[in-house]
Amino acid sequence: MGQQQKTDRPARADALQNRERILTVALAELVRSADVPLSAIAKKAGVGQGTFYRHFPTREALVMEVYGFEMLQVAEFAEHLLETRPPDQALREWMNRLAEYAMTKAGLANAIREVSFMRDCHEKSGYAPVIAAAQLLLDANEKAGTIRAGVTTDDFFLATAGIWQIDFNGEWQPRLAWLIDFVMAGLRAGAPSRPVSQ
Repeated sequence: MGQQQKTDRPARADALQNRERILTVALAELVRSADVPLSAIAKKAGVGQGTFYRHFPTREALVMEVYGFEMLQVAEFAEHLLETRPPDQALREWMNRLAEYAMTKAGLANAIREVSFMRDCHEKSGYAPVIAAAQLLLDANEKAGTIRAGVTTDDFFLATAGIWQIDFNGEWQPRLAWLIDFVMAGLRAGAPSRPVSQ
């Protein structure tokens, strides 16, 4: 029995390393091109087709795992900001990070859209960590009196929807800053700790 445990442990460690390698390569490749062949990802990760498909039996499974990892990072950034910045500054910086994410992950965003068309039920659950992060930031700001009361995450994402339409090929930074200022002004209107005129 002890011998069995000894041989299992390295096998599990290898499997984990393979999985991490596949995800790292998949992230880089999907950002470049949403329709990269799975065989190309397997080859670059240095694993055989059988090993690859044991971990990710479908393109959808791979894309959702990569996407979930990325969404988790964006969500965890919200917690970090709240620990190191005032709530309204944290919210503003987080919106900026989301926009940068959309800019740098265009290929991945396209891949996710394709997956969402195939199976609509995954669309909302894929965003769960980001929705939770937005709620965390909105709650902190409402508690601090820096935004109006009662703003829901649906309100927030509808209000910020225009940000994701920016053409990131030109001089996008000034426009992004202006749009985020615009959204923040709307969120602050009627906030207890801010004059109505601001």
